[in-house]
Amino acid sequence: MLAELKQRLLDISDLNAAASVLGWDQSTYMPPGGAPARGRQLAVLRRLAHERSVDPALGKLLDALEPHAGRLLRETDASLIRVARRDFEKASKLPPKFVARFAAHTSESYDAWTRARPADDFASMRPYLEKTVELSREYAGYFAPYESILDPFIDDADEGLTAAAVRKLFAALKRELLPLLRAIVAQPPVDTRCLEGRFPEPAQLAFSHAVVKALGYDFARGRLDKTPHPFCTRFAHGDVRITTRVNERDLGDALFSSIHEAGHALYEQGVDQNLDGTPLGSGVSAGIHESQSRLWENLVARSEGFWRCFYPLLQEAFGHFRSVPFDAFVRAINKVERSLIRTDADEVTYNLHIMLRFDLELDLLEGRLQVKDLPEAWRAAMQADLGLTPPDDRNGCLQDVHWYAGSVGGAFHSYTIGNILSAQFMQAALAAHPEIPREIESGRFATLHGWLRENLYRHGRKYPPDALIRRATGKPLTVDPYLAYLREKFGKLYNVSLGSLGDPGA
Repeated sequence: MLAELKQRLLDISDLNAAASVLGWDQSTYMPPGGAPARGRQLAVLRRLAHERSVDPALGKLLDALEPHAGRLLRETDASLIRVARRDFEKASKLPPKFVARFAAHTSESYDAWTRARPADDFASMRPYLEKTVELSREYAGYFAPYESILDPFIDDADEGLTAAAVRKLFAALKRELLPLLRAIVAQPPVDTRCLEGRFPEPAQLAFSHAVVKALGYDFARGRLDKTPHPFCTRFAHGDVRITTRVNERDLGDALFSSIHEAGHALYEQGVDQNLDGTPLGSGVSAGIHESQSRLWENLVARSEGFWRCFYPLLQEAFGHFRSVPFDAFVRAINKVERSLIRTDADEVTYNLHIMLRFDLELDLLEGRLQVKDLPEAWRAAMQADLGLTPPDDRNGCLQDVHWYAGSVGGAFHSYTIGNILSAQFMQAALAAHPEIPREIESGRFATLHGWLRENLYRHGRKYPPDALIRRATGKPLTVDPYLAYLREKFGKLYNVSLGSLGDPGA
């Protein structure tokens, strides 16, 4: 029976992977004329995968196997049955026709967004977003009753987490971030003119390729391509791809986007190969996944130690930096300032962007905010939380792809969870291997990568998120290491004491 279960799950995995391939192609190489057909193709594949996911025969297999799960010799098989049951129960609540409608709509909406954002054309996206809100409410309705309409989406992304828990965490974090931000921006601003220049696309892609390879990304099992909004996607253990975007006036856009997505890919490439093709064979939660992109992007690649090794290579690749002092460069790439664009935000202000979006999507789903009023609501929230007003929708409510290529709900909270966990995991890795900072300075990442692979990556979804965090760090999720990291790093960069701004709390 266990072998039959695994074969059924493999078939579902292959159908979902085929849909992901088409989604990757739509975001990278598909000609614009392919968009209408692509929506139909994705709808068919998602519907077929969903039908197999809710097949009563699969449920009967799980019914027969579950009584034996506690006595199975392999812990992995017991975990497989538990996760397969969770996925089956959640999928069974969704009608196949709804799954197909949602897939077709989000494909069309994404294609429209790729044109609407550059054109600053929110009006053209309004009917798409109104439909997305409608479909998102319908999705949540299949999981009623719930305390918050966001709960089904949050549980999809981060098992066991609720909107109430997220709001409590955000409130505690915001209390600490605001005085931290005020103390930093009260200092003389960092001069970032050293980053200004023209950096040819081929050279940027080559340098990004070299850096993510050095971090441990295996190009024999992946590739790096361009897209309007960077992402990582996994088709199989041997095929985990990343994408980036290039701005020839901004070196950091491609580089840090590539590193961010490579962090996701390192996680997926590190999952035990024996779990491939099963529900266990991918990252366990969006928050833990995001912790890896943020750990490699920020705690590693924005650190002074990292650039001790890579700055000479950057100067060789881009002569512009040969006259830029090392300290000036490090301060520039870590500048803290209020900014309009989430993906450009620094480590201190980034979470304020997330909280803004979390509140807006809850208002949209609960009907307190109409889609037609979103641009103005976005501007008001930006002014209130970050002291800035977007000059247009391209830099406001059109900037993120998530609501235009997926559901409204559950897409953003995981970024802040990831930021918090990135410091918690790094703290645990450093406790086990104090030599990691010295190795990073010499361009060696095997010890850090190995600790993460051993304690996080290889397990896939074998353990629930909370259990995996405790196994790796000895503690539940806590903001303490993250706030301590921010205070130490930016206190040093801005030459100001940030340790007396309040109790970090948990």
